[in-house]
Amino acid sequence: MRAHHVVMAVTADMPVFEAAVPCQVFGVDRPHLADPWYAFSVVPVGSDPVRLSPGFTVDPADGFDLATTDTLVVPACTNVHDDPPGELVDVVREAYERGCRILSICSGAFILAAAGVLDGRRATTHWLHADELSRRYPAVRVDPSVLYVEDANVITSAGTVAGIDACLHLVRVDHGAAVAAELARRLVTPPHREGGQAQYHRPAAPTSGDWLAPLLDWADEHLHLPLSTADLAARANVSTRTLERRFAEVLGLSPLRWLLRQRVRRAQQFLETSDRSISWIATTCGFGAAANLRAHFARIVGMSPSAYRRGFHERTGERIAS
Repeated sequence: MRAHHVVMAVTADMPVFEAAVPCQVFGVDRPHLADPWYAFSVVPVGSDPVRLSPGFTVDPADGFDLATTDTLVVPACTNVHDDPPGELVDVVREAYERGCRILSICSGAFILAAAGVLDGRRATTHWLHADELSRRYPAVRVDPSVLYVEDANVITSAGTVAGIDACLHLVRVDHGAAVAAELARRLVTPPHREGGQAQYHRPAAPTSGDWLAPLLDWADEHLHLPLSTADLAARANVSTRTLERRFAEVLGLSPLRWLLRQRVRRAQQFLETSDRSISWIATTCGFGAAANLRAHFARIVGMSPSAYRRGFHERTGERIAS
């Protein structure tokens, strides 16, 4: 089985952090999680050494072999107000035309937009640059509220750390939720952050204490119960209105939408790591009936629970346990 080949294209003065994230996620061999893991290459665009900002230099390579590239990663661009390097734009356009999956991190969306890859697509970038992306590329449907967007085989992510979220999402798509969760634990980061950029560019309302985090932990341990917004509010000893406001400020979701996402994620874990029936999983995860699980799972994950189990069960559970 050939390893999925991830290639990161870099040009002069790209920020180091955004370039380092794909190196850590895809470039460190992890056969204990999935075998094969990814084949990973960092390829400077052009014939000269590329200096990343600050202080790192990448020597030139022989060039792109797009025939063997499965995913092309474009980190943040140097300056959103300048035209991106034409050679890099050409590489992105050719990769897209060849059917490669393409991921941009932070302001890398400007490079994808310049290549025409985002025309007619929903996309995101750092919230500071969202208006500029909309202004310069009006054919792009910019959504500044999310951490990342997947539109077919094109993925754009928000500012800096959201690149980790987007990379983990690709691992989840390629290898399953259990592998992505284990990798996230090793990176000491959440496997999936709910909500979007709103929690970062909009100040949260002051509270008398950090009561939301323990409430989320408690709810996560009691997903099998028919929890309501009123139940959560009573547990936190706040009004339902206060609870809904705090969820919106911190997570960008209503309490019930957060519960639904958590239940689906728990169902994914059971489907990957157990042979329990769909009915048992539905009950244990708080969906009640199997039909409810199937409906919500298909809407959020994009496939039926049975299809998800066929795709991810045998290649994740035993490997992580070993």
